[in-house]
Amino acid sequence: MKSADTSPEENDVASSAPDIIEQYLGFKTRHFLLALAGVVIGAFYLSNLLFGNASLEVLLQLENYEGHLTSEIARLKQENATLQKEYFELKELEPSE
Repeated sequence: MKSADTSPEENDVASSAPDIIEQYLGFKTRHFLLALAGVVIGAFYLSNLLFGNASLEVLLQLENYEGHLTSEIARLKQENATLQKEYFELKELEPSE
């Protein structure tokens, strides 16, 4: 039932907006809005996954840093072995009491 305050043309335009979505996309307006919300939420999640604090970029940086630390540990172990050898050689030269 149409109201008396609006003309028939205004009612046709207002009621045809949801019909346009259904006509061109094949979805009801409610389904279209739910799908649109899902796409927006999915895009936000994916962007956060790729560029956020717990992202792929951060993971790759941490793996690179882990490799750097592993090589630093190997270098320090070698330096420690050399210094221990030098220490024990010097200790043998000291007179015993």
